This record gives sequence, C-alpha cells and structure tokens, in this order.
Amino acid sequence: MDIVLVPLLLLLKSVFSLALVIVVVDVVLGWLLVANILNSRNQLLCAIINSISRVSNFMLQPIRKNIPITAGALDISPIVLALFLAFAEHVVDRILIRFI
Repeated sequence: MDIVLVPLLLLLKSVFSLALVIVVVDVVLGWLLVANILNSRNQLLCAIINSISRVSNFMLQPIRKNIPITAGALDISPIVLALFLAFAEHVVDRILIRFI
C-alpha cells in the first residue's frame, strides 16, 4: 500500500505547490499590467498571461461564486485559495510523515 500511496501523496503535494505558484504569479502579473510595467502589446507575453490567468481563474471561480469576498475593489479570493492550498499541503505533509 505504501508503494502506491506515498508517490500519490507526493504528486498531490506537488500539484498544490504548483497551484499556489500559479495563483501568486497571476496576482503579481495583474499588478504589473495595471502599473504599466509590462508591455501589454507583446503578443507572446499576453498569451502567457492569458494562459496563467485562465488556470488561476479556474481555481478561483468556485471561491468567488460561493463566498462573495471583496473589500472594495480588492479581490481577496486569491488569499483564501492560497491559505487553503497551504493548509492542504501541510495536511499531506503530516500524512507523509506517518508513512516515511
């Protein structure tokens, strides 16, 4: 059972970490676009930003739909998702400690 469960938990932990990175990168890129630091006319940059934004919005949409969390113009749903992902990653870590 450990032969299958440990790699599966490690993969799950990696997915949580990657999702957290994608959300943070999306927020930072959004700030850089609003501040006109990034060139929004660059097609390659826009394609990358749109791809990251689609993945991030896919994860954020259930939070935005079920928990209307806004503080004025500030969207707090990335913070909620980041906290959930960090919590889930720590839970997986605690489960892995029991098997290793």
